[in-house]
Amino acid sequence: MENNLLEIQQLVKKCNKASSDIAVASSGKKNEALINIATNLMNSKDEIIKANKKDVEYAKIKKISLAMIDRLILDDSRIKKMADALIEIAELPDPVGKMTNMRIRPNGIRVEQMSIPLGVIGFIYESRPNVTSDAAGLCLKSGNAVVLRGGSEAFNSNLAIVKIIKKSLKEVNISPEIVTFIPTTDRTAISEMIKYDEYIDMIIPRGGEGLIRFVTENSRIPVIKHYKGVCHLFVDESADLEKAIDILVDGKISRPGVCNSLETLLVNRKITETFFPKVREKLINKGVEIRGCLETAKNLKGIKIATEEDYYAEFLSLILAVKVVENVDEAILHIKKYSSDHTEVIVTNDLKNSQKFVNEINSSVVMVNASSRFSDGGELGLGAEIGISTTKIHSYGPMGLESLTTKKFVVSGDGQVRG
Repeated sequence: MENNLLEIQQLVKKCNKASSDIAVASSGKKNEALINIATNLMNSKDEIIKANKKDVEYAKIKKISLAMIDRLILDDSRIKKMADALIEIAELPDPVGKMTNMRIRPNGIRVEQMSIPLGVIGFIYESRPNVTSDAAGLCLKSGNAVVLRGGSEAFNSNLAIVKIIKKSLKEVNISPEIVTFIPTTDRTAISEMIKYDEYIDMIIPRGGEGLIRFVTENSRIPVIKHYKGVCHLFVDESADLEKAIDILVDGKISRPGVCNSLETLLVNRKITETFFPKVREKLINKGVEIRGCLETAKNLKGIKIATEEDYYAEFLSLILAVKVVENVDEAILHIKKYSSDHTEVIVTNDLKNSQKFVNEINSSVVMVNASSRFSDGGELGLGAEIGISTTKIHSYGPMGLESLTTKKFVVSGDGQVRG
């Protein structure tokens, strides 16, 4: 392992050295690279799918859940979405070099702030190999280099994708070292990577609770946590129940293994008799396991009684925790206690209740009458995202291009001295 650790250090050093070049690359050059990566991904989709099948087969042998395997699978459609996301990033305004907050001081000096890259981003993530191209594309467009350490379950897929990215960068005369992949599944690599504060400027961990906690507790480098998604839906007494059930079904069933899927349903007591039959029809009859409070169990016979741990849980599967609440105030109290600060939804036709929910819930994304599945960088107009931050400093919510920059002050004068 000693040789592996030395190799990791050398890879990170090379990435750091290359970062100065991408930091000053023109928008045109970066966009050319993004489009070339997108083109080559599409042209190499058979190669990617072949590598991905190895990961999927191994996942099945390891008896990984079907929801997690769904996150892992790459096919023609998903590879096209990867390519489309890169093209969309190319079409977005370049955040680097943007001048803001200009003001003239009484002594005549002009003060502005310029957006600049963060430098080298260490990205540690699990599953979902499409994230590899999203992260590389976002870092490239925002002028950053990136060190990628993907999960063991997607190792072959990630290797294939990074190989194509590096080839594409080289073809447009950009150093392939700006996208560096740690080529090992040994978890010791993570411990090593988060020590390199001399070469890496920020760590972004995206994955399970254990990974996030380990990185946060042991990193020498500033960390932006992309913590678990315990997303809530509150159905208010004034809600349109047809809209509510559609939002619930989309949030729970469409892709249960992703972080913006719903994990807890809160229902106003006054509508349980009319709403719970819809829950049985649309969820229980479709294979969703309900774990509810005692009052929920009275309306939905045969369900499991929820434990305290269930309300904290990110199931990432067809399991839903349910609780009956008295009103919006009780719903808010529940969310504040159990939320992971990811995404919360209210379905209501009461403007006062919707405003109260928005004002008092401080999760990174708050939805009114819309599915939690819209909590996504692409859906919110950011292009792609490197993840959804549950850390309020320096970025909160879906992290797009702007979140991968910081600002420096630029001061211009005409010989002024402070004296």
